[in-house]
Amino acid sequence: MKNKWLQIVLSVLSLGLAVLLVVYLPQIVHALTGKPVSWSEIGAVFSSLGAGQIALMTALWLLSLLAYTFVLTNSLPGLNNLQGLALNAAGSAVSNLLPFGGAVGVALSFAMTRGWGFANRAIVVMTLVSGIWNTLFRFILPAVGIIALLIAGEAPNATVARAGWTGAVSILALCAVVAAALYWDRAAALLGRALDGLTRLLRLRFHASEQFQRLRADTADVVHTRWPGLSLGMVFFLGFQWAIMAVCMQATGAWPGLAQSIAVFALSRVLTSALITPSGAGIMEGGVVLLLTTAFGVPVAPATATALLFGFWTYTVEIPFGGLALGAWALLRRRDGRNAGAQPPSAISKTPR
Repeated sequence: MKNKWLQIVLSVLSLGLAVLLVVYLPQIVHALTGKPVSWSEIGAVFSSLGAGQIALMTALWLLSLLAYTFVLTNSLPGLNNLQGLALNAAGSAVSNLLPFGGAVGVALSFAMTRGWGFANRAIVVMTLVSGIWNTLFRFILPAVGIIALLIAGEAPNATVARAGWTGAVSILALCAVVAAALYWDRAAALLGRALDGLTRLLRLRFHASEQFQRLRADTADVVHTRWPGLSLGMVFFLGFQWAIMAVCMQATGAWPGLAQSIAVFALSRVLTSALITPSGAGIMEGGVVLLLTTAFGVPVAPATATALLFGFWTYTVEIPFGGLALGAWALLRRRDGRNAGAQPPSAISKTPR
């Protein structure tokens, strides 16, 4: 009970901090950049948005949700896209309200998928595979952002450029090694030995290779047969999210350039990992404004409006949408339960299994 109340208190404090970070974002931006901005200036940028721009953002947001359903349907064979949409929306709503909403989201996924008739093992595999692909692409994104800036010539000197290329290639190589180890036995054995060597060096008392082999055994069937669909789902999901940010930048007058927009988007996705607030809310907006204004010379009001607008489409709007999806699932489940209870025993016994 103490832990339960502690979790509730921490969740309330974390959500309250996220609200405060957004409410006082102009003051935070001033402190970070030294450039003043007010809510009236931000509001003036918002008032210039047209209906067509808002409609385009809405369409891109819906397409991003649809794209992610393919990650879930490939992780859990038999799951359809409508179910994947409900699962994604409900899980996002929980994650956006709780600072450590991942565990609650997993429990909710179990409840929803069990209600649709899926077995526990299949649900565990879905959770592992979708988590692995999200983690891999979360690592890949910063490398893509760095490479985009380097190609655009944003590095201040040759030393920084070399360091950028080294870091980006190292990240991509690490992701390639992990992906290969998930797919090929020989690569898995090599990675397992390397992990064991690292744990011995750090004097950790567990066998990393055993844990990794157990993970491979659980996910091998899905990874071997469905990795293209998983990867394409993530690519299109992140691509549509970047497109949302690009439209936000164009609509607010904060467009810094193609490569720069990719770098800003990559930073925004990394900052959502800041667990001090749910999904990094407030922290993501501050980081986006800081990069746009200090690195790319975007005026502070359009930069702040862009960050808030993008935060709305990738965070705020998912809460009511997920609540609606969860409510619809609970309502249909209750109705199905009443219908099953109303059937005579003879009818129930004839139902195919």
